[in-house]
Amino acid sequence: MSETGTRAGLRGQLSVAGIVIGCVGCVIITASSVYTALKMGALPWPTIFTSITALVLLRAMGRTSLNEANITQVIMSAGSMVAGGIAFTVPGVWILGLGVEVSWWELLAVALAGTLLGLVCTALIRRRFVDESDLEYPIGTAAAETLLASTAGGSTGRKLFGSMAFAGAWCVARDVLGWIPALVATLPIPGVSFGIQASPMRLSVGFLVGGRSVAWWMAGAVLAAFGITVGGTALGLCDVATAQGIVSSLGMGLMMGSGLGVVAKDIVWPLARGARDRGGRADGTAARAAGRAGSGETERTGMLAGALRHLSRLDAGTLACFVAAAALICCMGLRLLPLVSVAIVALSFVTAIMSAQSVGQSGIDPMEIFGLIVLLFVAAFSRTTQVQLFFVAGIIAVACGLAGDVMSDFKTGQIIGTDPRTLWIGQAIGALLGAVVAVAVMLAIVAAYGTDAFGADAEFIAAQANVVATMVAGIPSVPAFVIGLVGGTLLYCAGIPAMMLGLGVYLPFYMSLTTGVGALVRVAFDRVRAARAQRAGAAAAKELDETGAVVASGVLGGESIVGVIIAFASVASGLAG
Repeated sequence: MSETGTRAGLRGQLSVAGIVIGCVGCVIITASSVYTALKMGALPWPTIFTSITALVLLRAMGRTSLNEANITQVIMSAGSMVAGGIAFTVPGVWILGLGVEVSWWELLAVALAGTLLGLVCTALIRRRFVDESDLEYPIGTAAAETLLASTAGGSTGRKLFGSMAFAGAWCVARDVLGWIPALVATLPIPGVSFGIQASPMRLSVGFLVGGRSVAWWMAGAVLAAFGITVGGTALGLCDVATAQGIVSSLGMGLMMGSGLGVVAKDIVWPLARGARDRGGRADGTAARAAGRAGSGETERTGMLAGALRHLSRLDAGTLACFVAAAALICCMGLRLLPLVSVAIVALSFVTAIMSAQSVGQSGIDPMEIFGLIVLLFVAAFSRTTQVQLFFVAGIIAVACGLAGDVMSDFKTGQIIGTDPRTLWIGQAIGALLGAVVAVAVMLAIVAAYGTDAFGADAEFIAAQANVVATMVAGIPSVPAFVIGLVGGTLLYCAGIPAMMLGLGVYLPFYMSLTTGVGALVRVAFDRVRAARAQRAGAAAAKELDETGAVVASGVLGGESIVGVIIAFASVASGLAG
């Protein structure tokens, strides 16, 4: 929030039309994000998709304000990362067979507590990490460029919604009518689920992620499937079950190591280097003098005190109420000890800063890793039940996921001139609505498919939740996990996408292979775009590139939305029966 927020800013940027469109879009995007995160084991940022959608819909109503479009897309996308925080942690409860101990109001309490803490943290750290920082926030910058380009018109809308309709129809034909098999080109290889998914959504993930990252993804898949499982069993080093335990442990270690690499490379090292540089430029007396003047005052009094000084009494009171509500939810709603609740509130601020730093530098938000770090901390000093540990991880993951999204949106607003206070209000609307929608969709999926539908070889892979569940229940192969943990940290620090490598190792081979096919389509697409640039110029190539991104995003949204509708329809049918 900001002292510059005014009624004029609200009137000019937060409109009734924008709120209505944003809320409807929030319901759709949040629902599809839950499904995508569970089904794909990943959650692409929805910001570009929502930016284009907001522009198309508002322009259809004759409205052309970029700031209004930005606030609209902020409301639309806010629930997505809340959904990710829930989907990346809580399904571990069902993976461990503890689902009977979880009620709908506990899930809602996790989502609301994390949302409130995420909103408070972003209000307090915005000035430091956006206004006074040189962090790039690649996702927020890309969204600003999309809005400034202002090319979204009727043709873009037709491509977007047409691709969504195609993917939705494909999903119905496959999952409802049974006309299309779920897997094609399957091969009977012991311990390896070889095949290609008949999933436009999975192909779109490969297309959007791109060639280099998916190449590492496929390298991990080949290593796990043919190097460890097939090779290890063929040489008599282990049986199939043991090999699969090694593979899952190694994959989880690589993913968690990648998250620790983000903390080490993108957060700890820059802070340590900055402190060293400041210490080398001035002695203690000069540093104190500089700290009393200008922008150094915030560092002298601390980030929190500096942020509070710039808040109005109303804003400070609102944030205090949010913190109190989150603490009460933890204590009374989730029955966590008061000391644990205090630790969650305090560490949510620390991890939100880590999330802002990570997203600002790399565009990556390892929210579940931050949740896992706090989970392990709480488990070390308190007697908290396994289910409650998942709640702790979920609260932190939601707070960090929302923090990354909000800070990217603040960067977008800084570039195009959106009032930060109005933007934060839009985020609050979308995030709180998204918390309710995410829980409703999660419960609908559980009711439709059962708690056995979550796991490495189940309907919903829930890769990140598997990692959290394994850390709570016990790791199949500790040596493999340690190797992955150390290797993932070192690989990330060396500039290698260890998270992608870990996903390839961990996920079933058919998922990785299908993603690889999507990446090959992207390689061919890029060659066509380059050829078009030579023939027709850069503008034509850029238009083709935007078309590819719009169609892939539409396909991703279309299949996930229909998947959620099928889940709700199944629940309704069961209730009617």
